[in-house]
Amino acid sequence: MRKFLVVLDDSRECLNAMRFAAMRAAKTGGGVAILSVIAPDEFNHWIGVGDIMREEARERIEAHYEVFAKWMRDRQGVDPELVIREGDPVTEILGQVNDDPSIGVLVLGAAADKKGPGPLVSSMTRSSGSLPIPLTIVPGDMSKERLEAIT
Repeated sequence: MRKFLVVLDDSRECLNAMRFAAMRAAKTGGGVAILSVIAPDEFNHWIGVGDIMREEARERIEAHYEVFAKWMRDRQGVDPELVIREGDPVTEILGQVNDDPSIGVLVLGAAADKKGPGPLVSSMTRSSGSLPIPLTIVPGDMSKERLEAIT
């Protein structure tokens, strides 16, 4: 089964990327893998404090994931999987794509503000020529209705 890889982060545009991935997966018989990357520099404290912070970050990610997963299951009939990695986001996205041969499309959300599409989209588009899969960029301000129409 082909999976759509979508990145779960704290950005607003993440929501449309999640919606798009779930709707495309539902309509094509695919799956969704949700990747969240924890930056290791968040834990450069004493070992005990770093471990507690890492666990708290995982708990936040899992709670956030459950909101999206419930919507995907209830509305789209798609049961997503959660993958949590630690490191640089671009490196970890590329690592996940290379580690999971069932991933067929990377879906990212683009920021709607005038500052540009966001650091992740900017970085990934620079790497897109060497990606072994297509990259889909979903506008962050696209309406739910328009998303439904194009998926």
